[in-house]
Order: sequence, then structure tokens, then C-alpha cells
Amino acid sequence: MDWLSKFLHMIPVSGQLELRCLYGAPWRVVYERSPAGEMPYHVVLSGFAVLESRDGSPPRELTAGDIVLLSHGSAHVLHDGSGAPPAQVTERENQNFVISENAGAGDRLDMLCGRFVLEPQQDRLMCSYLPSTLVVHAAGQDAAAPATGAQLASLVGLMRAESAGDSLGGHAMLNALSAAMFALTLRMASESDEAPVGLLALAGHPRLAPALAAMLREPARQWTLPDLARLCNMSRATLARHFQDRVGRSASDLLTDIRISIATNELKKPSISTEVVAEMVGYQSVGAFRLAFKQRMGVSPAEWRRAARLSASEIPGRLGKH
Repeated sequence: MDWLSKFLHMIPVSGQLELRCLYGAPWRVVYERSPAGEMPYHVVLSGFAVLESRDGSPPRELTAGDIVLLSHGSAHVLHDGSGAPPAQVTERENQNFVISENAGAGDRLDMLCGRFVLEPQQDRLMCSYLPSTLVVHAAGQDAAAPATGAQLASLVGLMRAESAGDSLGGHAMLNALSAAMFALTLRMASESDEAPVGLLALAGHPRLAPALAAMLREPARQWTLPDLARLCNMSRATLARHFQDRVGRSASDLLTDIRISIATNELKKPSISTEVVAEMVGYQSVGAFRLAFKQRMGVSPAEWRRAARLSASEIPGRLGKH
């Protein structure tokens, strides 16, 4: 199994399309910070938008084909760039999502908005290793990764067609397409020549990718820096430097995060003891496992088990403010 499939198996992500915006300028949409475990996304189908995120990043101009993922759930604003007061918005519900329209007579925007949802506290790894704002462009030959760009453009086309009406099974189809879009977005970003710092930069580096693949493939193995350096055909010092430059963390930190993320899934199974989970993810001492788990998750394995049993309720929808 490839690194991305392993990663998404370890941290399952579901997608939810919630809103289709059909606006004429001037318009403005405000999103507050998302709750833990939620990552907003936006897909510009046609038109132009300006993204302003409150994570400190500069404003970003978006055009047709751009897909935005706010993996840290940052508060953000989308607008037409004119600075004029936004036109009044009306919303109507169809069977599968909400359609938001305004009375603006200026340049038109067609945009899909939704969110990716993770299980409670599983967003920690996403926040640690993905950029706060990720933008990719779904296109064909002009994309950084032409094959993946063409696939992404086709998928967005399906989402656009499916969101044009109330077809049977549309809600399930749109959510499934959203989840697939998440995987394709990460694939495309990792294939880019300018992959952002974090996991995507590591996966996109041909000499460093073997270390990531090895840790995901055999997380329980007692990997050492010399072991990983040999896989990458470089010295220990060079590997350590590349990890800090591209990921912002050490290889040991990444391995621990992978192990703890796997453990959070296994601890949900009542038939598996904490001792077995500790051994499964590479800890020879259950005490060391409990310490590492609490350092990463803020609670003990036993507390995590109890919380997991109580968190099966559905998360209510949250739309932007206009």
C-alpha cells in the first residue's frame, strides 16, 4: 500500500458538501474558526475570489479550478475583492445541500463549500504535518502534475454536475466525491515542484520518500536514524537536516506521531488491551507507551477509550456567515 493510502487508512477522512454559492459582486462570506476535527474546503467552479485567512498568511486570489483546503480549521473570509458592502444573500435548501444566492449584478461566482471531518482528536496529525492553507489547481496540461490535475478536474466536473439538481442518491454521491477530492488534493500537492513544508514535502522528495514509506509500512519496527539514512542513501546528518527543513520535525517525532495515531484507532476496540496495543505499535514497555500517548493526545489511553465510546454523536452542520 502506498504512503497516502496508508495515511488515509490511519486517519479516515469523510467529506461533506454543504453550500453552493451563486453570487454576483459585491459579495462576502465569513467563516469562523472550525471546531476540532473539521477542515473547511472551497472549490471555485467559475469566477474569481479573494481568500483572507486569519492564520497570518497573505491574501490569495482564487480563480476557476482552484481548490482550497484549510487543514487547521482557520477562520477565514472569502470576498470579491472590490471592498464594497456585500449584496443581500438569500438561501434555499434542496435535498442535498444549501444554495446561497445574492442580488449582486457584478462579476459572477460559482463556488462549492464544504468540510472534511475527522474523528475527535485525529486532526492533531493533520495540523502538525499539513500546511494551514493548501491551494491546488484542478486542470490538465497546465497543472504541476498533469495526470492528477486532469483527474481532479474531472472529479470537480462530476461534483458540479451532481450539485446542479436533486438527483437520487445525490447527497451520498457528493459526500463520496468530496472524500475522493481530499485524497486527490494531497496527491497533487505532493507531486508539485513546490510542495508545502510538511508531510507533502517529505513525500514529494524522491530521496526522502523511502523513509516515510518505511515508517508507515512498519511502524512497530525499532527504526533508528542510521536505518532510515541507509534507505534514503544519505548520511544521518543530511537526513536529519532534510527532515527539519522539509517537515519541521525529526524523523523520531514523525514515527511517534504515526504510532500514536494508529494506537488511537486500536484503542477503540474493546477486545484489545492497552498492553497489546502498546506492543502492536512498537513499544516494549506499556509505561513508555502510556507516557508517549499522553504527551501527544493530552489524555491517557484509558481516558481515550472512554471518550471514544461517548463520541459517536453526529456533528451538526456549520455554514459561513454572509
